Amino acid sequence: MLRHFFQRDPKNKSALCALLKRLEERKVFDTETLKMMEGVLQVSEMQVKDIMIPRAQMVVVQKDAEPGSFLAEIIESAHSRFPVIDGNKDEVVGILLAKDCLKICFEKKPFDLQKIVRPPLFVPENKRLDHILKEFKSSHTHMAIVVDEYGGISGLITIEDVLEQIVGEIEDEYDLPLEATIKPQKNGTYVIHAGTPIPVFNRTFQATLSDETFDTIGGLVLHAFGRLPKKGEYIEFEAFGFTVLQADYRRIRLLKVEVLRM
Repeated sequence: MLRHFFQRDPKNKSALCALLKRLEERKVFDTETLKMMEGVLQVSEMQVKDIMIPRAQMVVVQKDAEPGSFLAEIIESAHSRFPVIDGNKDEVVGILLAKDCLKICFEKKPFDLQKIVRPPLFVPENKRLDHILKEFKSSHTHMAIVVDEYGGISGLITIEDVLEQIVGEIEDEYDLPLEATIKPQKNGTYVIHAGTPIPVFNRTFQATLSDETFDTIGGLVLHAFGRLPKKGEYIEFEAFGFTVLQADYRRIRLLKVEVLRM
């Protein structure tokens, strides 16, 4: 069957995507497989700067820091790798793996952070995602530090960030089906996608939140915090309480909503 469809070679990526869509409609493969194929094609057109974690949101460790000054932040962030800096974020001297910090907990001898950091991988902002994926594989590295044209640090990127463009976001116990943006809970609260349009939120809760500046409820919540909040943080505005259930370096993903008053 595939030979029949490829009798005329697609002339460009748009034609190839259309062909793959027709194959999916004919049940040659399923929808998830189609999404991954489209993700692979998209990765070949995207650059590191399109998905990198901005410099301002990097969780870093000072090279001469004592364990007590950074272990709590490492645990709270729940990340597995951290840039190690010498004074400021423009001076990245290594990468600290969270698993290497286990030695701190079980060994009583003096701890030397500089002995366990890994060498950093530096990549330019305009490097294509498919190319950096190959570089991650060949260097056995999962994180790269992104530099701009002047050599300054722009941010960082991980292999998980790239793979997510292909396979989609990894769900956890709070995630909702794509067709459900607001899900009532037994305790009277609601779990909602941060990307829920404000008019949809207003209709559901008979609210009057403004959508003049922001399109989504996540945008409003982000503005109310005045910064990117972490998982578990809570804020109240208008007649609602919002708890962040999911957030990463770039955006809020999932929220719990409590109706405080009608």
